[in-house]
Amino acid sequence: MAGVMFMVLLCLSAGAMLGVQGEDPYLFFTWNVTYGTLSPLGVPQQVILINDQFPGPNINSTSNNNIVINVFNNIDEPFLLTWSGIQQRKNSWQDGVLGTNCPILPGTNFTYHFQVKDQIGSYIYYPTTGMHRAAGGFGGLRINSRLLIPVPYADPEDDYTVVLNDWYTKSHTALQKLLDSGRSLARPDGVLINGKNAMGDGKDEPLFTMKPEKTYKYRICNAGLKNTLNFRIQDHTMKLVEMEGSHVVQNVYESLDVHVGQCFSVLVTANQAPKDYYMVASTRFNKQVLTAKGIIRYTNGKGPASPELPEAPVGWAWSLNQFRSFRWNLTASAARPNPQGSYHYGSINITRTIKLVNSASREGGKLRYALNGVSHVDPETPLKIAEYYGVADKLFKYDTMQDSPQADIAHAKIVSQPNVLNLTFRNFVEIIFENHEKSMQSYHLDGYSFFAVAVEPGTWTPEKRKHYNLLDAVSRTTVQVFPKSWAAILLTFDNAGMWNIRSEMWERAYLGQQLYASVLSPARSLRDEYNIPDNTLLCGLVKDLPKPEPYSI
Repeated sequence: MAGVMFMVLLCLSAGAMLGVQGEDPYLFFTWNVTYGTLSPLGVPQQVILINDQFPGPNINSTSNNNIVINVFNNIDEPFLLTWSGIQQRKNSWQDGVLGTNCPILPGTNFTYHFQVKDQIGSYIYYPTTGMHRAAGGFGGLRINSRLLIPVPYADPEDDYTVVLNDWYTKSHTALQKLLDSGRSLARPDGVLINGKNAMGDGKDEPLFTMKPEKTYKYRICNAGLKNTLNFRIQDHTMKLVEMEGSHVVQNVYESLDVHVGQCFSVLVTANQAPKDYYMVASTRFNKQVLTAKGIIRYTNGKGPASPELPEAPVGWAWSLNQFRSFRWNLTASAARPNPQGSYHYGSINITRTIKLVNSASREGGKLRYALNGVSHVDPETPLKIAEYYGVADKLFKYDTMQDSPQADIAHAKIVSQPNVLNLTFRNFVEIIFENHEKSMQSYHLDGYSFFAVAVEPGTWTPEKRKHYNLLDAVSRTTVQVFPKSWAAILLTFDNAGMWNIRSEMWERAYLGQQLYASVLSPARSLRDEYNIPDNTLLCGLVKDLPKPEPYSI
């Protein structure tokens, strides 16, 4: 039957269609990216809409679905979206960052096609071009477990996505000009929950409704630019069940610190008096606290939400202790039937240690952020495409950054150039993120999930490995680093491609605090990596070059 394809198309919401084939099901979306004028904080401003929605449409998928998204760029600047946390197995062509993709030019379109292979969980997508992330174009992406795979909790009554943001009333172009002129971003102007902030004047529509005594799943993601946000719900506790693709030990929390780029899934039971309640998100680790609220309404509700909001925790020691309470659920099934804990990461020998220290420089009136003294610059030709076409040597050198920083990195001269590490296929690697600054950091790695084995104050030394969690650290895609602290992650680089390791603090990523891991399969085989797709946008050096010989089995 290989040559015969049977397809049924069903219309779905958000410009989507579902195709059922002899292979895994297909979801088709058509997205129209435009500017619009909204007043999220009460001041009219330009925002980026997808299909007239802010935040953008939710993608509701199931493990192994094929997702096809035709993105029409109708704004006046080149545009790209990344699918943060989607591993893009063998397929960094679809990652949607400037090291893998030419941006979609104004007035043109590009179709992403990727499979959410062997993944479950809660994720976000957002723009990676310029400062577009500050204007919108972000939204939730969920991957449900397949029906036959047991999930370690009962089916909730409903499943809600909560996108949190710190927010500026300045346009993305004004913010970009500010950064380009050598200045950093000031404090944001407010916080949003699903693009809104309830006024508390009795006229607010509820963001979500709950039936009494029923349990609901909330997927809470921080798609903001720089601030950790603490999330809580008046008079309700939250049972944590999943984060960034892993089922976790189900602890109960009154509030959760959601660092930039991170996602959590919690269960909330409607077991309080029937009325309105506020969900609250507020900035952490700043003197001036900014707060947003949104209404959850009981369906048989009889009254307004109390104006008294639950207090947020203070200081980052509380947040560090919360991180230490997160544990992988070793007995739960993953996206496949085997238990998550069947992979014994703690007994694998480390083949390479990379210690990354972030730093900042204002030399020559230009603000740059760096890792180990190298501030990444995107060449006009995406790194991955240059590599595939055999012209990488014309654009960048591998391994110009050392695996550990020089002694006085804070005062070292920063070099601005493409920052590409050559990583050996299938090696097991330890990456240390060390933060000598007074500000929070949050890092994301494309193409993989990793084991976040430690987050500790001070500086890292090899002796600190004695304190790693080598049994049930959560496998995830984003890790925070507290001020004057470090974090350690472990992973196997078994996904061939070009993968971005970046600060989730977007001004830092925009100004160079990121790098790429080039993971090449020596076999040049389709078993390890897909060929460049026929519809790949070409730009820069490769625009008119003949296509290289494709990979074969």
